[in-house]
Order: sequence, then structure tokens, then C-alpha cells
Amino acid sequence: MPRVSFDSLPPDARLWIFASERPLSSTERVRVLDEVDAFIEQWAAHDLPLTTARDLRYDQFIFVAVDERSAGASGCSIDALVRRMKALQTELGIELVNQAPVLYRDGSAVARVSRERFAALVESGSVNQETVVFDNTLTSVGAVRDGSWELPAAGSWHSLAFF
Repeated sequence: MPRVSFDSLPPDARLWIFASERPLSSTERVRVLDEVDAFIEQWAAHDLPLTTARDLRYDQFIFVAVDERSAGASGCSIDALVRRMKALQTELGIELVNQAPVLYRDGSAVARVSRERFAALVESGSVNQETVVFDNTLTSVGAVRDGSWELPAAGSWHSLAFF
């Protein structure tokens, strides 16, 4: 199936979020989006084409989603997506596949630190429950739309883990 616009996906569409270690340059953005587009346009599970979409937010977060109403992503097809993203990170020399770091707003910029560093920032009072964090563990498009992706730490898993 052809790629569709991200905004046209239903709320229950399955989502994967890949966070770059830093904002992508214009050349990197074009390369990443071209590679993701090429992958998702041919993406299939058990020989069934998937209805897919992608989005890039803040030049740093790559969203890939599948509308599983017609065909769902299988373990093998998900593995293929992750392998492609890992290959792309190697080709570009930019980390894209790592859920361990914490990403949060530092003023208008997106900051990325280890969990240990984020805990130290909490301890020092540099970040608090009102600090806006990014929850890249979300698995549905609807969760992003309802504000569960970019939100104050008090409303995310960060609150339980760090406060």
C-alpha cells in the first residue's frame, strides 16, 4: 500500500519513535526521510503490504507508524524496521536507535542526557516535575495526539522514575 500522511492515520495506529542524538542537518533530514520513505513504501508483513506513515518532529524525532486495521506489523517486519534504522545510524554516524537517554526541553532546545545525568539534574533542582519531557516509549499515534508525548514530567513515566 502506498504511504499515507501521518495525520490521516487512526488513533490506534501502532507507532515507533526514533530519537536522533541531536537535530539533523538539512542534508541528514533529506537522507533520513528518503530512506524511511523507501523502506515503509515496500514494508510488508507476511507478504501483506502495510499502510504506513512517517513524520519528523523538531528535526530530531522520527515517527514511523502502521495502521494495523488491514494488516498488522509482525515481529519479523518490526525487526526489519529496526535493522534499517540501525543501518542508517551507522551510515550517518548519528545514533537513532537508543531508548535509554532522556530527552527533555531545556528552554527552547531539546536536550538529551543519560538517565544518570537526568537523575543528577533532578537532585540539583535543574529539572523538576514541570520540565517538559519526551516519552518515546509511546506505541500509538493517538497517544501523541492526546499530548502524552511532549508533556511535563509530572504526567509521564519520568515522574515515577526520577521524582
